Amino acid sequence: MDSNKAAAFEIISKLQEKGHIAYLAGGCVRDMLRSEIPKDYDIATSALPEQITSIFDKTREVGVHFGVVIVIKDNLAFDVATFRNDGSYKDGRHPEKVTFSTPEEDTARRDFTINGIFYDPISQKHIDFVDGRSDIEKKVIRAIGDPDLRFQEDHLRLLRAIRFAARFNYEIEKATWKSIKINAKGISKISKERVRDELTKILLNENRVLGFDLLVESGLMEHIIPEILKLKGCEQPPQFHPEGDVFVHTRLMLSLLEKNPSIELVLSVLLHDIGKPATYTFDEVADRIRFNGHDKLGAEMSDQILRGLKFSNSIVEDVVQMVANHMTFKDVQKMRQSKLKRFMSRSTFNDEKELHRVDCLGSWGGLDNYDFLNEKIIEFANEPIIPEPLLTGKDLIELGWNPGPSLGKTLTSIQDLQLEGHLKTKEEALGWINTNRLKQ
Repeated sequence: MDSNKAAAFEIISKLQEKGHIAYLAGGCVRDMLRSEIPKDYDIATSALPEQITSIFDKTREVGVHFGVVIVIKDNLAFDVATFRNDGSYKDGRHPEKVTFSTPEEDTARRDFTINGIFYDPISQKHIDFVDGRSDIEKKVIRAIGDPDLRFQEDHLRLLRAIRFAARFNYEIEKATWKSIKINAKGISKISKERVRDELTKILLNENRVLGFDLLVESGLMEHIIPEILKLKGCEQPPQFHPEGDVFVHTRLMLSLLEKNPSIELVLSVLLHDIGKPATYTFDEVADRIRFNGHDKLGAEMSDQILRGLKFSNSIVEDVVQMVANHMTFKDVQKMRQSKLKRFMSRSTFNDEKELHRVDCLGSWGGLDNYDFLNEKIIEFANEPIIPEPLLTGKDLIELGWNPGPSLGKTLTSIQDLQLEGHLKTKEEALGWINTNRLKQ
């Protein structure tokens, strides 16, 4: 038994010894029924907050208003919550007040049946008032009670339903699905940070394509990244994109990602062609569709979209760079070695290379540039792609140069020659300066 589970069992045992009902609750019970190891073990009890704090030596009263006390056991923290009824949810996220109640009433205010099961580890019995175990067996996401009421209480549950369905590859029950579509606009009332966190979990899951489809079909995407919907029907030149329009292409790319991609990579796949609808033109002379400047516009749009969703500056900056550069890969075999090495030395390069791979496989299929770059990675592996410079600005100033554009241009020229293997030592670099009479 893992240490988290053992400590949780000890807390429950102690609560029961003091005459209180105490169970494991929520996601940990669901995960154990699915033969998964839970990340957290939450505990529900009939003990009131002040009784919980009196029973255990180490506690933190961070959510007493909602009947939640954190109990510290073996240096591990556990949420111990008193069974409760929730009052009205005027903000569509939090109850105005709570009243303490029974296990059955506590279950009734939870979100989905698969999360509404209790487990008593002492008697080794499940307490299931909502047939949650049956829905786990049937692989179904079902709201507890009236789905409209559940989603109106907490609009974030709309996204949580999608996340659970994608994570477990479960079907969303008919009435629950209908309610999600009816209440989809309610997601706009939730803080961007909470929406971002749920969206991230959906996109990082290996079933991200199912999550993507459900976001679109439910109407939630319209209120999260509406620009995605404009990709539908945006046709592409068939000689390069036999798969179909930009929406089909983007979805196909999501399906081609390897396991455990970074969030920056997934977001860049989602947004790399977001500028295409606005840059669509038809070249009558060449008889083909063009999207001139879609990479630059896409980078600007990505910046606006991701900042609107409150992604961190580092994530936004990386995704924007990846979207802006994704068309550059078609030219890598034509680059001078100095330019190629600089291109490959950037912090986003590995993710960009994967973006390029799925971009090609999700369209015309050619991987010539991808293979070329992998060969160059092997070729450059024995030394830093960007080695220490042979000369610095300080070196040139000591030789009598004045700071300014000419100095910087000269240093760049020397580094180009170094990266291309023409200059290998400081002495050779100084000799090149003298030979070319670049001294001021």
